[in-house]
Amino acid sequence: MDSRHQSFPLRSTFGFCAGFNALNIAVALIWGAISGLANAGTLGGPMRLQDEGMFFVNGALKDTNTLALIPGTPPKPGQIVVGQMYVHYRVPQVQKSKARKLPIVFVHGGGLTGMTYETTPDGREGWATYFTRQGYTTYVVDFPGRGRAGFDATRVDPAKVTQVTQENAWQIFRFGPSYGQVNSGLQFPVDAVAALGAQNVPLAETTLEGGALTNTPNALVALLDRIGPAIFFVHSQSGPMVDALVGKRPDLVKAVVNVEGSQAVAPTDAQIEAYKNVPALELFGDFVQQDVNGFAGKPRYDARKMVVNRINSAGGKAQIVQLPEVGISGNSHMMMQDKNNLKVADFIGAWILKNVR
Repeated sequence: MDSRHQSFPLRSTFGFCAGFNALNIAVALIWGAISGLANAGTLGGPMRLQDEGMFFVNGALKDTNTLALIPGTPPKPGQIVVGQMYVHYRVPQVQKSKARKLPIVFVHGGGLTGMTYETTPDGREGWATYFTRQGYTTYVVDFPGRGRAGFDATRVDPAKVTQVTQENAWQIFRFGPSYGQVNSGLQFPVDAVAALGAQNVPLAETTLEGGALTNTPNALVALLDRIGPAIFFVHSQSGPMVDALVGKRPDLVKAVVNVEGSQAVAPTDAQIEAYKNVPALELFGDFVQQDVNGFAGKPRYDARKMVVNRINSAGGKAQIVQLPEVGISGNSHMMMQDKNNLKVADFIGAWILKNVR
């Protein structure tokens, strides 16, 4: 195995008490939608890999006196690791062109994990494996405090961890104007929306000092320092995180594909200047302009358009595209999981080959 991919051991001494009754109810509700997908194949056929594996980057030891190894037993002094980022990589056996020698790093959005890019709710192929088949080495992360990256259990109380409900997601992701109502021409597989709920996890990064906007860019820097230059795909919540990353490592970020990125924090002038040699594609789906008050609607598009204008005014090369403008229609906020997700992937792939050197 390539030494860049070797993992370091993480040992945790904490236990976690979950609400098992609520969990069982949730599992019962979604199991019918999920069980039919267990044997679903992908569209790509066999995938030939040179290497595949998982590792963690970043992370620090923290002393604790509040956690027990076994739930219900007295807490004991010990150490846990916090702030680590989980990384799953795939190295294809054959890299098909010079442009594809740059790896792609996939960073998920709010309430989600790297699973966003690895499959769709109805069992079709995701972007991570699809781009691997195109000859790219791919890295899929769960950012610090989320999913397989774990969180700081010493800081948990009901006010610190939130989770997106299916009802909230329906409107945030622009499936329709209200829960159960579907936008005309929508490409998202709403019949499998319960399986999307299975991908949703608590926003536990709030348990970490500094939160996601500090910890994730720092962890991505550690990843870049390990793997070298890369292309970054970000989505929604991770939009401003890539702005920070470009500011920290403009020489190593070779391109940015920002899928409906949040504008929680506007990029600084220094970050805009750092984009000068980093081509950027800001990509938005359908139903944006009529969503004038939505979380991922027109206000977000307008904010990112301003960022594109700032980058270009500073001598950079940024582009903002709404998919209907290029003949791809019906896409939601979750375009990497929509029914035409591979058509969107092909559009992005063509942009990469044209703009990334």
